[in-house]
Amino acid sequence: MQSQTTPIRVLIADDHSIVRQGLVTIINRDPQMSAIAQAEDGKQAVSLFREHQPNVTLMDLRMPQMGGVEAITAIRAEFKQARIIILTTYNTDEDIYCGLQAGAQGYLLKSAKPTELLNAIRIIYSGQKYVPPEVGAKLVQRMSNPKLSERELEVLRLMAQGMSNLDIAKALVIGESTVKSHVNRILSKLAVNDRTQAVIVAAKRGIVSL
Repeated sequence: MQSQTTPIRVLIADDHSIVRQGLVTIINRDPQMSAIAQAEDGKQAVSLFREHQPNVTLMDLRMPQMGGVEAITAIRAEFKQARIIILTTYNTDEDIYCGLQAGAQGYLLKSAKPTELLNAIRIIYSGQKYVPPEVGAKLVQRMSNPKLSERELEVLRLMAQGMSNLDIAKALVIGESTVKSHVNRILSKLAVNDRTQAVIVAAKRGIVSL
């Protein structure tokens, strides 16, 4: 574990000012930590990380300009040793999977207690990973599910908008029979019987937004 002769320097990225201020208060109360900068969107998070190179970054997922997953990807591409914890209200398996795949080492819900947050920061700072059991269970579930192709994701998102096969075919400039094939594969991969169930399951998993 790294020496604690200086405080753990933490960057906070969240688009809600009140959340950022709350996190600053929690972190700065701990004599071994210091909140050094705050970002209100993903682009600013990348810029501030480059400027301050913090020990640990707390990253929200849903932010304007650039989302958390994109910001994590950008930071990790430039700084391989960046240590990032996703701190979010979203616990769908797709969010968890995408965030950790992008390079985050931890995933924590905003409903967590301050002591858990501080513990997670210390664990990530020491070079370990932090994934609570309930989050880990969702991640295992996500990894066991068949992966949808990019085209299938496009079709599924249009299904969620209420489009018919003909509408989807026109939107994607493909044949209606091709759309039907994609829909059938989507139903099979999501283990459902109809389009409505597919959209509901996809929404629960965080694949589409309703």
